[in-house]
Amino acid sequence: MAPKPPAGASSRAWDALSPSLSDWIQDAVAAWGFTKMTPVQASAIPLFMAHKDVVVEAVTGSGKTLSFLVPIVEKLLRLDEPIKKHHVGAIIISPTRELASQIHQVLTSLLAFHPPSAAAAAALKPSADDAPREKFSSSTLKIVPQLLLGGSTTPAEDLSQFLKQSPNVLIATPGRLLELLSSPHVHCPQSTFEMLVLDEADRLLDLGFKDTLQNILRRLPKQRRTGLFSASVSEAVDQIVRVGLRNPVKVMVKVKGTAGVQDKRTPASLQMTYLTVPPAHKFLALKPLLSSIHPTPQKTIFFVSTCSGVDYLSATLPLLLGDDYELIPLHGKHPSNVRQKNFNRYLNTHTPCILLTTDVASRGLDIPSVDLVVQIDPPSDPKTFIHRCGRAGRAGRRGISVVMLHPGREEEYVSFLEVRKTPVMPFPHSISVSDLEATKFLDAIRKIAMKDRALYDRGQKAFVSWLRSYSKHQASSIFRVADLDWEGLGRAWGLLRLPKMPELKTFSGDRTLGVKMDWDNFAYKDKQREKRRKEMLQESAEAGPTTHGDSNKRRASESVAWSNKLDQKDKKQKRRELKHQRNEKTKWDNMTEEERQKVLETARMVDDIRQQNEEARQLRRATKAEANQTTKGDDDEFQGFD
Repeated sequence: MAPKPPAGASSRAWDALSPSLSDWIQDAVAAWGFTKMTPVQASAIPLFMAHKDVVVEAVTGSGKTLSFLVPIVEKLLRLDEPIKKHHVGAIIISPTRELASQIHQVLTSLLAFHPPSAAAAAALKPSADDAPREKFSSSTLKIVPQLLLGGSTTPAEDLSQFLKQSPNVLIATPGRLLELLSSPHVHCPQSTFEMLVLDEADRLLDLGFKDTLQNILRRLPKQRRTGLFSASVSEAVDQIVRVGLRNPVKVMVKVKGTAGVQDKRTPASLQMTYLTVPPAHKFLALKPLLSSIHPTPQKTIFFVSTCSGVDYLSATLPLLLGDDYELIPLHGKHPSNVRQKNFNRYLNTHTPCILLTTDVASRGLDIPSVDLVVQIDPPSDPKTFIHRCGRAGRAGRRGISVVMLHPGREEEYVSFLEVRKTPVMPFPHSISVSDLEATKFLDAIRKIAMKDRALYDRGQKAFVSWLRSYSKHQASSIFRVADLDWEGLGRAWGLLRLPKMPELKTFSGDRTLGVKMDWDNFAYKDKQREKRRKEMLQESAEAGPTTHGDSNKRRASESVAWSNKLDQKDKKQKRRELKHQRNEKTKWDNMTEEERQKVLETARMVDDIRQQNEEARQLRRATKAEANQTTKGDDDEFQGFD
């Protein structure tokens, strides 16, 4: 039974949880300026602390992170005795590296108010030796978290850190967590494992995480407390029972609409709007849109549909925005160190700044003080719309979101969103762009593109990837490729000509977009790429004419950038491997004999784990193959997650 608040206390006051809530946690939330719990915290924390499985659905920015961190910390610090070495007490799974890092940061900040945990964390820093840890007796209860992220460290390094520090709380992305749990040295027994949390649960239950999540759950005890937290859990309710929840309590926190409007799924402080813009003015409208909002937005997010779009627009939009705004790109194909660096730049900037990103930043991340969200491309998955909007208007702060739509059929998206209880209103300010301004912007982009064929290539790739994304929109009756204004879009993107695509087979307009170019002499700034392009052009000329006349020569000239990519990637990979080998040799030479033995032992452990996993996979394949032979036509039998 959930603890009841003391008589006379506000149900949302932090001290209403006394004596279940430790004094030091109350000190922490008071220091952060949280005078009251949010509705989701007031509902979820008592339930999760009272041996209940919970399913929490609440609008983005409503304080879900503390809703599970506080119960986890309180439970582990109230155990009769410390968790044994190399045993895990709680696991938090996140779908993205950025969200996992954010949860780890919040937990670390919270534990800074708990002296034993804070001292243990200081003693475990790389610059410290193991001696300071001895000042705690074996009976001292403390929380030691470990962050597990794919791409930032190797599985061997994660395992080595686990064996050395013996953390009792793991915060991880699914893939890297599974690799660690596969080790025989990592234990999650019934006697010590307490809580499992799936943050952004609906995304973790997507097909992309199906097998990994199944394998993780097999390694955890069934008798545990499980919490699912998300802004849209309801869309995955039919799968919740399959992750082992026992009669879960569902907590749903909605925002009441005004003037008879139905319940909303976004914060009341967030104003959601749409702006109708002709294709040719799509990007040019961004500057007056920013200027129309007062005071000037300090933190803005531009969402586009593809990684290639981010790469190209990060080079062209500064021509439009000038020096008034800093533009920072971020997408999922960036190396992890680049992603983290750019994300930190955006968080720490003190001047007007725009994050140009894909849906990698649409969910879970608590980016403070975002004033404006602009969806340049409506998301192909309508479920993502609410998550994008929710980057603004967090924790009661006023914010505004704008989705850009083309005139005509795309305006039906407004009614589509209203049916999904996500109403949007017209943008309150008039945005006008003259044809002269559009022409000037187009000329500026083409001017820099003509100086370097690499930017032309990026534009072609970005446009094609955008079209592929547009054609796969789930609301296909609204977003139809057949209705697109090809010439208007091509000019909006600043293209020198439209790319060759199957979708343009019946297009009878001007594919050159009014540009005349000597394509054979259109060069790359990069000397190596240009040299390779000329070599291929020469090879094509020596091969002689084909039945297509000079078209073969032209295709060779145009496609050099793409064919050259494999050679360039291969060379870069070889250089990276040589550099890595040199670094590893230097590191090995500087190790003591004892350190070398530890590295070898860890490597042997990892090899054993991989071999065990491979044997298990082969056994499952064999079992499945045998089942398929004996049971035909049974494809609909439940096999786990659908």
